[in-house]
Amino acid sequence: MAKDIDLTTITKAYAKWAPFYDLVYSRILLPGRNEAVKAALACGKEILEVGVGTGLSLGDYPAGYRVTGIDLSKPMLDKAAQKLAGLPGHAVTGLVVMDACRLGFRDATFDAVVGQYMITLVPDAEVALDEFARVVKPGGEIILVNHIGAEKGLVAMLEKAAAPLAKRVGWRSEFQLQRIRTWADQAGFSVASAKRVGFAGFFTVVRLRDARVAKAEAA
Repeated sequence: MAKDIDLTTITKAYAKWAPFYDLVYSRILLPGRNEAVKAALACGKEILEVGVGTGLSLGDYPAGYRVTGIDLSKPMLDKAAQKLAGLPGHAVTGLVVMDACRLGFRDATFDAVVGQYMITLVPDAEVALDEFARVVKPGGEIILVNHIGAEKGLVAMLEKAAAPLAKRVGWRSEFQLQRIRTWADQAGFSVASAKRVGFAGFFTVVRLRDARVAKAEAA
């Protein structure tokens, strides 16, 4: 797919958003955050959160887990660090400025990779998913929560029409679940579930399960 969103647009946008991001989005994004964290906790102790932003979900991981948070925006991560300073005994082992399409971790490092509200923001979603698949352990999960565009009907038409404007602020309004399904089929993952959450089901939590182990055992 074409790289129709650039990193400069994203970093500038979120540097401006950082001071009041929580005020605007904390409640709106809560149902998806909760569902994504719940799914990640069931996968194992080593968790990577990509696009951790201001760290809205970091306090939801209990002690005993080891959570690494990354984000492209340093101003957003600075806000996350401030939150952690007031959370003694938190599960976060590190916050790092990093590009989701170029993860600086070894293969098979994490039990789960969580991408909260970010897969429509990266310049190349498939490259980011390839990186998530690389760093997740065999049998682990990739968990995405995002607004997923409608695939047909009036809503799909409106989202497609709004796409050029959305891209100017670093967002894809027309990003559809089929794009994730196509990647999963090619990468050896399966779409374990796609659950709508939040007001009117505006957001979708997608769980991608590593099927490579099962395929290797069956071979």
